[in-house]
Amino acid sequence: MDNIEYLLALHHVKGLGPIRLKLLLEYFSDSKVAWEARRSEWEGINVARSVIEDWQRLKATLKPESLVEELNKSGINFVTIFDADYPAPLKEIHNPPVVLYFKGDRSIFNTLCVAVVGTRKVTGYGSLVTQKFTTHLASNRLTIVSGLARGVDTIAHRAALEVKGKTIAVLGGGLNKIFPPENERLVKEIVDGGFGAVTSEFLPDEPSLPGNFPARNRIISGLSKAVLVTEAAEDSGSLITAREAIDQGREVFAIPGPITSDQSFGTAALIKQGARLVTSPEEIIEELGLDQIQTLNFKNKPNLELSDVERRVLEVLALDNRHVDEICRQVNLPVSAVSAALIKMEIYGLVKNMGAGVYLRLG
Repeated sequence: MDNIEYLLALHHVKGLGPIRLKLLLEYFSDSKVAWEARRSEWEGINVARSVIEDWQRLKATLKPESLVEELNKSGINFVTIFDADYPAPLKEIHNPPVVLYFKGDRSIFNTLCVAVVGTRKVTGYGSLVTQKFTTHLASNRLTIVSGLARGVDTIAHRAALEVKGKTIAVLGGGLNKIFPPENERLVKEIVDGGFGAVTSEFLPDEPSLPGNFPARNRIISGLSKAVLVTEAAEDSGSLITAREAIDQGREVFAIPGPITSDQSFGTAALIKQGARLVTSPEEIIEELGLDQIQTLNFKNKPNLELSDVERRVLEVLALDNRHVDEICRQVNLPVSAVSAALIKMEIYGLVKNMGAGVYLRLG
């Protein structure tokens, strides 16, 4: 698109959301013409008075030609809905963002994505199932999309990174205002490690506000072929993502949880409403019609030789995550032998210590 700096300037106007902005561009046919138009012209197409006032204020203070340079100084790239490499799945939704700001790999947006979302107040059970499902999906070359929030989102992003998979973090604020702040390191790992991208439709310096998250959630589902809700309370924001996914024609999967846990009420409600109940990540792979012949996990390491003890331990962990004491009982071996095998396999990247003596099989 020509005059991209004027499109970015229009994107700064408060209240000019994606639908109104596209209508404005269609009316004027050019972003520069729209920016430099007379006030009466904007009033003639029923633009809200508050939006016009902010546009007028910005025209007096903002220099459109400086906006691209400012983004470059912050290490921020952008893609617009008029660009050939704009995320194709996102174009399918009814209100796609006109501008997406991002850091990281531009090509990641057009890979096959699955969103993994859930509660911020994740339980031990939710942590385990999120880790298990995400590890498997990322190992099978699916890009994991989530919202960088505390709880399930953070676990999903990290699980993807641990198997050197790909991930996209969609923010509810600007890229210069990472929230929660403790995830700044996670953002750096995603971007600098070449493992995906961090993106937002919000201006780089906009803080993460509660009202931003429904808009953020439609992008999470819009980028994805399917949405997996691993654990969610009845009022969880992840249910908004699931509803957006349904409206967008995406598959929605939900993992059942203990009926005694408040953090399982949301997933139970989704299942009652028609979400696909899943108890293994293989079900998602199968439902999406994908094969599993090219994975990132240890099965592709030809020179890896396992002892009999290590193979037996992996067989036990193939059924579910297990505490080391339970593994010992299952394989009928002393804790010293099992612990030695687990340490070796953790170095190989075959298992993960989830804490408190519980181990997860990777792949």
